[in-house]
Amino acid sequence: MSIAKRIFLFIGLNILIITTISVLLAVFNVQPYLTQYGLDYVNLAIFCLIWGMGGAFISLALSRAIAKWSYGITLINPATSSAAERQLIEMVHGLCRKAGLEVMPEIGIYQSDEVNAFATGPTKSRALVAVSSGLLNNMTGDEIEGVLGHEVSHITNGDMVTMTLLQGVVNAFVMFLSRVIAYVVTRGDKDSRGVYWIVTFVLQTVFLILGSMLIALYSRHRETRADEASAQLGGREKMIRALEALKRTQERLDPRAQPAMQTLKISTEPKGIWRFFATHPPLDERIAHLRGEG
Repeated sequence: MSIAKRIFLFIGLNILIITTISVLLAVFNVQPYLTQYGLDYVNLAIFCLIWGMGGAFISLALSRAIAKWSYGITLINPATSSAAERQLIEMVHGLCRKAGLEVMPEIGIYQSDEVNAFATGPTKSRALVAVSSGLLNNMTGDEIEGVLGHEVSHITNGDMVTMTLLQGVVNAFVMFLSRVIAYVVTRGDKDSRGVYWIVTFVLQTVFLILGSMLIALYSRHRETRADEASAQLGGREKMIRALEALKRTQERLDPRAQPAMQTLKISTEPKGIWRFFATHPPLDERIAHLRGEG
């Protein structure tokens, strides 16, 4: 994805979010929460809830389109004549039927040496499963099935919606608490409005970091749960072999991958303090868990 395209996507998405939220604030008649009488907690709570949840759900609603555009995903036509693509479709559809999904997800391939796959989409009936060419070229059929079972499990578990809800709630609490504490610190002094906004910014940054750790903790839990579900769908050994294959190829990174896309990676191995922000558990831990050793 070119730099110009990334910038255009970033600006366009933010304009959409700001415009939508501004309309919602007007519809709900949300008034300024800083008044001459003090802090209006009701208007502040509504303001934070709309901003916190609004941005998260708009991003979720556009998640398929953003993923397709960001990674240059080519969707597979269900009537494809390619044997390899046909096999991929049958594998995903078979796992979806086992998992009880009534609507099959879109299936796509994107060109990258990185061994990766992900599932995204706003609902179970509007989901996307995408795999990299690197994964298809470097994994066996059983290993690919293990990975696909993991991604299908994310869809059936409703993980995309759950993560969005969690992100929205964290965003709302961060905005609310930082503004309330800043108001208390500055004692609501009108002459200290500049200090109020500085304190708000600092607290919001700190709380966002702590909130990111909480979100990452839940994300690691959902990855473990998806591993277990994949083991039930396609077989425990297939999932274990898939994780072992990821260990052998995890040094292959896609330079297009952005920090915001880290939750779409099936394998991340940060070190030190950065482990608290990891969206996935270490591969060794995941393998040990499936083998009943952890």
